[in-house]
Amino acid sequence: MQLGSALVAIMLGGYVGTMSAQTVAIHGDNGVVLGPPPAVTVKPVTEDVGGHKITDNYRWLEDQKAADTRAYIQAQQQYADTYFAQIKPLRERLVTRLTEMQRVDSVTPPTERHGRLFYTKRLAAENQASIYFRDGLEGPEIKLIDAGTLSADGNASVSISDVSSDGKLLVYGERRGGADEESIHLLDVDTKQTLSDMLPLARYMGVSLNGKTLYYSKIVTSGSSAVFSHALGTPADKDVEVLAGSYNREQLGPLDLVGCHVSENGHWLIVTIAHGVPSTREDILLEDLRKPGAKLEPLVFGIDSRFQLHLDGDRMLVSTDFGAPNGKVLRASLGDPTTKSWPVVIPEGKSPIDEVSIAGGKLFIGRLVDVKSETTIYSLDGKKLGAIAYPTIGTGTVVRGRADSKIGFYNFSSFTVPPTIYHYDIATGKSTVWNREQVPFDSDKYEVKQVFYTSKDGTRVPMFIAGRKGLVRDGSAPVMMTGYGGFLVSETPSFNAKYAWWMEQGGFFALPNMRGGGEYGETWHKAGMFEHKQNVFDDWYAAAEYLIANNYTTSKGLAITGRSNGGLLMGASMTQRPDLFGAIFCGYPLLDMSRFQRFLVGRWWTTEYGSAENSQQSDYILKYSPYQNVRPGVKYPAIMFFTGDSDTRVAPLHARKMAALMQATVMAEPEADRRPVLLHYDVKNGHSAGISVDQLVSDMADEVGFLWNETGGK
Repeated sequence: MQLGSALVAIMLGGYVGTMSAQTVAIHGDNGVVLGPPPAVTVKPVTEDVGGHKITDNYRWLEDQKAADTRAYIQAQQQYADTYFAQIKPLRERLVTRLTEMQRVDSVTPPTERHGRLFYTKRLAAENQASIYFRDGLEGPEIKLIDAGTLSADGNASVSISDVSSDGKLLVYGERRGGADEESIHLLDVDTKQTLSDMLPLARYMGVSLNGKTLYYSKIVTSGSSAVFSHALGTPADKDVEVLAGSYNREQLGPLDLVGCHVSENGHWLIVTIAHGVPSTREDILLEDLRKPGAKLEPLVFGIDSRFQLHLDGDRMLVSTDFGAPNGKVLRASLGDPTTKSWPVVIPEGKSPIDEVSIAGGKLFIGRLVDVKSETTIYSLDGKKLGAIAYPTIGTGTVVRGRADSKIGFYNFSSFTVPPTIYHYDIATGKSTVWNREQVPFDSDKYEVKQVFYTSKDGTRVPMFIAGRKGLVRDGSAPVMMTGYGGFLVSETPSFNAKYAWWMEQGGFFALPNMRGGGEYGETWHKAGMFEHKQNVFDDWYAAAEYLIANNYTTSKGLAITGRSNGGLLMGASMTQRPDLFGAIFCGYPLLDMSRFQRFLVGRWWTTEYGSAENSQQSDYILKYSPYQNVRPGVKYPAIMFFTGDSDTRVAPLHARKMAALMQATVMAEPEADRRPVLLHYDVKNGHSAGISVDQLVSDMADEVGFLWNETGGK
């Protein structure tokens, strides 16, 4: 069986863009006309993957640092700029309005330590959030770390990693751009003096302070992960690896990701070992820090299910999907790592458990009831005590706080409701607004509703639709639709300036909840992974068909956007159903599924997708892998790929190669069928948050401007 992109070499004699601009015009919407994309050399490489012969014409673009690749990136940036120059008035209006919505004071929920509240806050005029604290709920606000001083371009960010139990030492991370890696620093809160202790740039998976010892887990140079202890005041190269004895690093596989944290009371070092992303198995090991020389011992070990530990002092509860796809909560104890003797505190129910927390001696259980947040309050013995009342359809979190404090906080947001943080008095059950982002958006003019539609195999799938109240459904409105469908991630309503702008212009916004996510528990997740991945795509196409059939829009007016695993969804959309969409934004995408596991942390995701190197999995992977399924003679929609050098999670090579292949394929089609194919590539962009507000607004203006223009928006 022969798969791949050799068709480009056949059609264009080995090079792309060799014809004159006049004979290869590309027509965008609303009068946009582009010349040929940058010329790209074809260098075919053929290999056997899982019993399939695959030809890759752009393998050379995988080398991110090569001079030829850098020249390609620069040329693609310039080509994209020629597009955006032609929609300058629209883009300028977007920048103005998005800036108004983004340039508001923004705060994260506080972390309490010894009565002190620690949080990050970005003022409206700032590009990054800084770290603050205050003594008590009403104490004066004091800035500890000013992120604005860390870089000239505003693309350095900070985050709170931990705070000592007495509130006197702050542990924080510093990140550049959107990379996953960060450096770890410590600050004396009272003197505002930075300690000499510093952990160098790495991908940390847990940082926790206990007295004079800092425990942390990170990815080490071999690609595996491990836990270390750092004695304050000593060099980082003297740190000692903790995970030893019968659970040492040599006994862990490349998919075993080790995390750590210390219990609130300082009694326990908690080490977790998760197999893959999403994890198929989670072990929990405990070390009693009150006993010198104590070793890690298993609380849960060897069970192919997920477990999370929740502590009230030394009282242990564990939430798990072991024998319960929708989740349950058990009373845990050392000495039985099989969990067989553990009593059930909260049994499995019809709706999946989404979050669990203990605060102020109470147990908070967040569930998704048809993808809508509900939080029930229980005693630690499982007696129902009440519930959190959320204002409307949206995303509400459980109450977060210390087990020994009555101060808690929770969040709420929706498509039409900007983020709001509530202070929750655990003793009285009273909720009061602690912070609400003052976004200039008139929520009362818009509404969110939920519909259910039928997928290809008869499965009932939910979808949220938001828009202006009373907006007529006559098929003339552009619709922006986004989705994810994977990794047990539940996609729930939350505020985003992009969606708000779209609705303000008279468009609809839609979010279907495809299989592969966690909206209906592990059963829903499994129905969209491995050989069932096509179910995700079919659910997505059925959502689009529902919107068209019910006169929300037409295929020409349907703009879709997705990132990461959602970028894979975009890749499948353009190769499997190009007729269904008017424009596609494909961000930080996985696209060459024959090789994703070979780059960066891609091997972690083989627990979700499988691997094409496995002959038993290669058939279904290569059947949907976007890069192997670009075909000649197809009219493709307008496409923008989006990535950057700082993506250290999904290798940017996916977007680089797919853009080259798609541009070549489109250029071989009749001129009337050619739509724009752009690669938006920025050296500072990456998977994680951290870019400046200015950069964020600029990127959003490009994304939304492209989608609005290419779906006929006026």
